[in-house]
Amino acid sequence: MKTAILGPAQRAEALARMAERELDILVVGGGVVGAGTALDAATRGLSTGLVEARDWASGTSSRSSKLIHGGLRYLEMLDFSLVREALKERGLLLERLAPHLVKPVPFLYPLQHKGWERWYAGSGVALYDAMSISSGHGRGLPHHRHLSHQRALRVAPCLKKDALVGALQYYDAQMDDARYVATMVRTAAAYDAQVANGARVVGFLREGERVVGARVQDVEGGGEYEIRAQQIVNATGVWTDDTQALIGERGQFHVRASKGIHLVVPKDRIHSTTGLILRTEKSVLFVIPWGRHWIVGTTDTEWNLDKAHPAASSADIDYLLEHVNEVLATPLTRDDVEGVYAGLRPLLAGESDATSKLSREHTVAHPVPGLVVVAGGKYTTYRVMAKDAVDEAVHGLDQRVAESVTEDIPLVGAEGYKALWNARARIAARTGLHVARIEHLLNRYGSLAEELLELVVADPSLGEPLAAADDYLRAEAVYACTHEGARHLDDVLTRRTRISIETFDRGTRSAREVAELIAPALGWDHDQIEKEVTHYQKRVEAERESQRQPDDLTADAARLGAPDIVPL
Repeated sequence: MKTAILGPAQRAEALARMAERELDILVVGGGVVGAGTALDAATRGLSTGLVEARDWASGTSSRSSKLIHGGLRYLEMLDFSLVREALKERGLLLERLAPHLVKPVPFLYPLQHKGWERWYAGSGVALYDAMSISSGHGRGLPHHRHLSHQRALRVAPCLKKDALVGALQYYDAQMDDARYVATMVRTAAAYDAQVANGARVVGFLREGERVVGARVQDVEGGGEYEIRAQQIVNATGVWTDDTQALIGERGQFHVRASKGIHLVVPKDRIHSTTGLILRTEKSVLFVIPWGRHWIVGTTDTEWNLDKAHPAASSADIDYLLEHVNEVLATPLTRDDVEGVYAGLRPLLAGESDATSKLSREHTVAHPVPGLVVVAGGKYTTYRVMAKDAVDEAVHGLDQRVAESVTEDIPLVGAEGYKALWNARARIAARTGLHVARIEHLLNRYGSLAEELLELVVADPSLGEPLAAADDYLRAEAVYACTHEGARHLDDVLTRRTRISIETFDRGTRSAREVAELIAPALGWDHDQIEKEVTHYQKRVEAERESQRQPDDLTADAARLGAPDIVPL
């Protein structure tokens, strides 16, 4: 299979080709569901286009808890079908579709009551494991185990001795959500989908009642395209209602936004060999291993303000610190927080006033001829959502269309990954890079890591780490723009890498080095480099200011103090 490259030239060509002739399917929205829908359609042999107003995964799909999980707490709600479906998808991702990107992660659940709680929670976790195995794709993860008080403290010395009477340990999985989406977009493009970020739908084309296409504004290059398609899929997540409003039709359902914030702290602030899952009065709290860091999250509160840049307030941060500190022997403080990010969950509205109780299941509708809407769901089940959306769209096509095959389509980088992993010491010796660097590259790019190593061979300086973010090589910044569709400094520091949340300076010390590295690939002159660096610094300061505000309204106002980057 060819490997698609998402550079500036390929983006321009994709927009032009989408406007040349009618597509079978045009997908609007470049998050995990939109990217998955484009991949599903393209691998059925349909001519497919995918447009995203900003960057790939720039909304919800880069701001999740980074977990691929069955949803253990949904068992308590007796939502067995959702859990069973998610566990099957978890197994597929781990074993077949993306073993280079999705990895097992252990969690410790502290028990606070003797007797009944071990039986109650243990039964739930045992059922979780059994459902995973019965899906046919769950044998790759260790089974849960019961731990005594003393053994739990050996596994997680960070815990207060009186915070637990024992514990359960079980496994789920995690991934870098933004990297996963970018990889899936490249996979769709490898199967001939035409894909373009920085391409905003500003209206729909109608013939009578039927939607026959979209007017797409090229946010980066200017100009507007008319892209015609037999079926359009609206996969815009929390923007579903806004996109729906462009056709002037009332939707069959509405989507509400629930805000979840996460804190990132250094690894040495929490002494543990396992992640943690804790109950709060409203939901659950995760402490998730993340390389040389921990992710602590999340909140679950209604959000009715700016969708593009949801803001974390001081109250949100205090909530997480207060709850995690209830069990930590050495409390976390504000000074321990390296990064903060906020994301919005798209929840189907109308079932409950509390967002934590709204459905995580998804819905597909065909509100007017030519337009399919898919919304709701959770990251783990994106592939099922995508399949259902294309199944619905196929009803409006005048041709026989194959069934979905994405259950058997690995993402680019998966093929050959395990063989390269086994050869990582030899690759390190050949390239002169430390074996830990090779492992880092393989777990971010899989077998595509060879493309990065080719950049290093051509320019050995790219094999050096970034000065102020030494987890990442200079080559990764360049590759983000030449191969992965990054168009701006923010795309590289926030989504292609995670420098914006993994360093105390939030990436500001890396901004100029990265901007100068990527300038040749993106055709920037000195003025554009200055513009990009200044914008990034203002964005970080606006986010810091929002995190000092007491509530959502003031935090939102502070965050909006930094406008989006002006395109070239």
